[in-house]
Amino acid sequence: MTLAFRLLIGLAGLMGAAGVALAAASAHGADASRLASASAMLLFHATAILAGVALLARGLLHGGIGLVAAFGFVIGAALFAGDLTLRQYAGHSLFPFAAPTGGTVMILSWLAVTLAAVVARK
Repeated sequence: MTLAFRLLIGLAGLMGAAGVALAAASAHGADASRLASASAMLLFHATAILAGVALLARGLLHGGIGLVAAFGFVIGAALFAGDLTLRQYAGHSLFPFAAPTGGTVMILSWLAVTLAAVVARK
């Protein structure tokens, strides 16, 4: 297993754990709807990363493009969830347009998954 795969699996685990923690905080906190959205993005994309690593390991996705997509999921979800969580607990954003930037990165990463499948090596 390559270092990139191990790193992605570890990051997906951290994202999953943070997603569950934010789901709990959302369920028990007052006016914590932002945390539910942050939780969902982390959990969905952690799962996508694990699936992507499996597909990459089997050679079903183009390696370079697939890795860009997977790391894009990490960065995008971290920006999105980090911004919403910071807004909830600190009352300010990570930086201007952090959540939309993260969302855009996730959208582009999904498009990269599509491209990685189309140009997969045989």
